[in-house]
Amino acid sequence: MIASGALILLFVTYQLWGTGIRTDASQKNLQNQFQKAQADAKGNTTAPKATLPGESAADTTSTNAPAASGPSDAKPATGDFPAPKPGNAIGQIKIPKIGVDFFMVEGVDLSYLAEGPGHFPGTPFPGQVGNAALAGHRTTWKAPFNRIDELVPGDKIQVTTIQGDFTYEVMAQPGSSPDAPIGNKIVSPAQTEILDQPPGQNSLTLMACNPKYSAAQRIVVVGKLVDQPAATTEKSAESKAAVNSIDQQQLINEAGSGNALSISAQPEARGPAIIFSLIAAVIWLAAWFLARRWDSWHRWQKWAVYAVALPIFLVPLFFAFENINHLLPAGY
Repeated sequence: MIASGALILLFVTYQLWGTGIRTDASQKNLQNQFQKAQADAKGNTTAPKATLPGESAADTTSTNAPAASGPSDAKPATGDFPAPKPGNAIGQIKIPKIGVDFFMVEGVDLSYLAEGPGHFPGTPFPGQVGNAALAGHRTTWKAPFNRIDELVPGDKIQVTTIQGDFTYEVMAQPGSSPDAPIGNKIVSPAQTEILDQPPGQNSLTLMACNPKYSAAQRIVVVGKLVDQPAATTEKSAESKAAVNSIDQQQLINEAGSGNALSISAQPEARGPAIIFSLIAAVIWLAAWFLARRWDSWHRWQKWAVYAVALPIFLVPLFFAFENINHLLPAGY
C-alpha cells in the first residue's frame, strides 16, 4: 500500500511538473523552426524604403525583418510564405503581466497543445484581419494559460509572427460593470461562437479550460488588435482538414454532446506503457533482491543499492507515466 501510494504521488508529480520537461523540449524545437522561418523570410522578401541621397532605385530595397519591428511599425511582409501545417511553429506570444512567453503551434490537437499554445486552424493567424483564436493548458504541459484569469481590460498581449510584431489589448467583457470591468468570461464547451468572425473586428481570443484541473467549462479572454492588421495568409490543406479533427471537436464540443470527454485517442500508447512499466518493475525488484543480502536496515550497503537503483528506476518510470497519461481521459 505504501509503494502504491508513492507511485500515485509520483504520477501526480509527473502530471503537474514532469510534463513540462517535454514542453520545454518542444518549445526549443518550435523556436528553432520559427527563427529559421524568420531567416528565410528575411532573405527572400523585400519591402520598398525611401530613397536616400546618392542611392539609386536599385538600392532602395531591403529585407524585411519582422522580429526587429516594434508593434507600431508592424507591417505585412511582402512575398509568399509557405502555409504552416499542423505542428509547425507560427509565432511567439508574450503576456508580460502573467509571465507568458511561448512559441505557438498550428493546431489544437492534444499532441500540439502539449508543445505550447495552439492556433485554431479555422481562424485567421494572429496579427491578421479577423478573430484569431488560441487554446492552451492551464495545468500540466507548462500551463501557458494558467493565469489568464488575472488579465484585466487594458493588459497587453504581444504577438510576433513572420509578418511582424503585433499588440493586442484585453477588452472588457460585455455586461461587466464600468467601475470594475472584467477581462474574461466563462462559457460552456458548446459555445462555439467564441471562434466566430465578427465583421470589422480584429482580435485575439485566448481559451483554456475552467476551473483549473477540470474541463467542465472554458475561460475566454479577448484582445483587440491596436496595430494595423497584416495581409491574410492562405491556409495549408492540412490545416483546413484539421478543423474537423476529433480533438478540436472535443475542445469546443461542436457536437454538443455535453461536457464529457472521450478516452484519449492514443490507444497506441498502451503497449509502451506496459513495456516501460515492466522495465521499471524489474529494475526495482532487482534492487530489492540485491539489497536483501544485507539483513539489517542499519547497514549502509542496503541504502547504497537503493540510492544507485533509484535514478535508473525513474527513467523507465517517466516514460511509463508519459504513456499512461496518453491513455487517460483527455485533459485540456
